[in-house]
Order: sequence, then C-alpha cells, then structure tokens
Amino acid sequence: MRVRPFGDQALLAEVDGIDAVLGLYAALAESLPAGITEMVPAATTLLVRFDPRVTDPETLAARLAGIEPVPAQSLRGGEVVVPVIYDGPDLGEVGDSTGLGVAGVIAAHTATQYIVAFGGFAPGFGYLTGLDPRLHLPRRSVPRTKVPVGSVAIAGEYTGVYPRSSPGGWQLLGRTEIPLWDTERRPPALLAPGTKVRFEAVAA
Repeated sequence: MRVRPFGDQALLAEVDGIDAVLGLYAALAESLPAGITEMVPAATTLLVRFDPRVTDPETLAARLAGIEPVPAQSLRGGEVVVPVIYDGPDLGEVGDSTGLGVAGVIAAHTATQYIVAFGGFAPGFGYLTGLDPRLHLPRRSVPRTKVPVGSVAIAGEYTGVYPRSSPGGWQLLGRTEIPLWDTERRPPALLAPGTKVRFEAVAA
C-alpha cells in the first residue's frame, strides 16, 4: 500500500486492486479511526478525508499503513434486494456468448451477493463486484446513445444499474423500477459503496 497526501485534509491509499480496496474499506469501517470524516473507494484507491482538528496526516497515514484488510463481506448492514425483469436487449447474445443460455445467465446473475465497490459516472451508479466469472464480457463495441433508466447491465468484472437514462456500452440484461437516486433519501444513492446487493428475477 502507498499512502500519499491528497490536498490538506485527505490521504489517498493506493493498493493493488478492487479486492484490496474493499478489504481496507471494510477494516476501517469496522473500527473507524478518530478524525476520518469520509471514505471514497475507487478501482485501485481509497480516498480518506479527515478533520485536521482531530488528527494529522502523519498520524493517520501511519494508522492506514498498519491496517490489516478484512473480507468485504464482513461489512455491517443489511442487503438490498433489487427486483429485475430479465428482458434486456443483450440477454440472448450474452447467453450465446457465455454458452449459458438465457436461463443460465439469469441463474448466474441472481445467485451472487454483490458488494458496491465504488460510485460511477452518474449520481447513484454503483460498480458492483462479485460477478460470476462466466459473465465477464467486454463492453459493446458500439455503445448505445441512450440506455433506459433502470437498466441492469454487466461489463468486464462488474454489474450495475443505470440510475438515469444516459449513453452507455454495457451489456443490458434486464430492468428494474426501483429508484437508485433520490435526493430526499439519506444517503441519496440506494447503492452506496459497501452496500450488499442481490438481484431477484421477477415477472414483467
């Protein structure tokens, strides 16, 4: 792990990958050091904001360097169940590409408990880790100019849900009507980093 200053009220911990990020995030969340005000995970980094009136960067950096990562599944909190209608335009192609068929893709996608690793390109979008390796497929070669709100999709090692209509190149498996972003909710993002998620197939 490499820890370096990020402005005068934050540190950036650089690690080897998303598993290490989540392990560090989980360990800190389990016993939050004094002075930490926010943690922002990304694919290979964890941004740690702190209150300089409570701690200083040297003390906090030493504390971070001594943290032993723990399994991300140990994060406290309940599980968010996302109901999904599996009728996405790429579902059949994904079934063919993986050799699982449509039923197999749905079974694989709903069999896992995911962890929201970090936020993405739009408010409320979470990159969910834990996707079955058989579903690891690249983004579409030609992105769509408009992906419908609520689209449930996969790309690479991640799955996610589009919180609003936007361009995108992920493979679309289905859709959900559950609101992902609500400014009246605290936090506004349903799928905030560290949240455990499971998808459940429902009828249209």
